[in-house]
Amino acid sequence: MPNTGPTSVLDEILDPVTRAFSRDVAEALVNIKAGALAQERISELAEKCNEGSLTPAERAEYESYVNAVDLISVLQAKARAWLTQHAAS
Repeated sequence: MPNTGPTSVLDEILDPVTRAFSRDVAEALVNIKAGALAQERISELAEKCNEGSLTPAERAEYESYVNAVDLISVLQAKARAWLTQHAAS
């Protein structure tokens, strides 16, 4: 049974982006990391989420971070695969 979850759909939607990669773009994507302030806020919201104490506004904020991380993760996976496939180029 094929994977048809949100990440799979996102992966398929981003296929045209992969075709536009260059080595510089792929390497830049692989190296994206959240800044210290963003990571601190994500950790704070994650802890509150695990405790069940997020306000509705915090839940929306946390979900936007999770969605952004999912998008970046898929792009990074595509960039790593692209770099592997084009290693000799």
